[in-house]
Amino acid sequence: MPNDSLYQKSYIRRLPELGKLAPDAFQAFMGFNKAALAEGNIPKKTKELIAVAVAHVTGCPYCIELHVSDARKLEASKEEIMEAVMVATALKAGSALAHGLNALNAYDKTEDEGLYKRSNLARFKEFQEIDPSTFQAFNAFDREALKAGLLSRKEKELIAVAVAHVTGCAYCIEVHTKKAKQLGMTLEELAEAIFVATALKAGSALAHSVNALNAYDA
Repeated sequence: MPNDSLYQKSYIRRLPELGKLAPDAFQAFMGFNKAALAEGNIPKKTKELIAVAVAHVTGCPYCIELHVSDARKLEASKEEIMEAVMVATALKAGSALAHGLNALNAYDKTEDEGLYKRSNLARFKEFQEIDPSTFQAFNAFDREALKAGLLSRKEKELIAVAVAHVTGCAYCIEVHTKKAKQLGMTLEELAEAIFVATALKAGSALAHSVNALNAYDA
């Protein structure tokens, strides 16, 4: 009887098969991934923590397994890894809340063609009025997740910027890029964080190819 599990650690061993099936694209991605996660203006350890956070948003168990292991090799503690995960959690939740601004506009049937306007952020106060206890609870969690801990505020904002590019929330990108800049983030660091997010989002699709191979062979 075939194994009923759709995810097993051993499945990732099939990844080299994709390199044989589409060698040029595979090698090009691997080169990009290596460059994105290399030591740069952002230290490699911080990049791996960003990778761990992003992997929790893409929901790729293979990526989580790999990048937690790589972060640990770079002496990231369990507590640091969990702080990165909590930033990802806050950003993923925050993206849903931020898109609630669009929901308010849709409910009110506004005539404005602009789906993402900075002025929409002023409507956040309406959530406070509609469901004050839940709104306050989210804000408390968000503040706690992003305050300085074992990871600095700047490191957490770099993680937030990267995750925001994966959730695709224009409001979150705007807010956290500005916060990271205030904390001393350079344009070079911004670009590196974005490239880590890009590599992890693409890498999640690549890693899931092992499931496709299993499905094809079934």
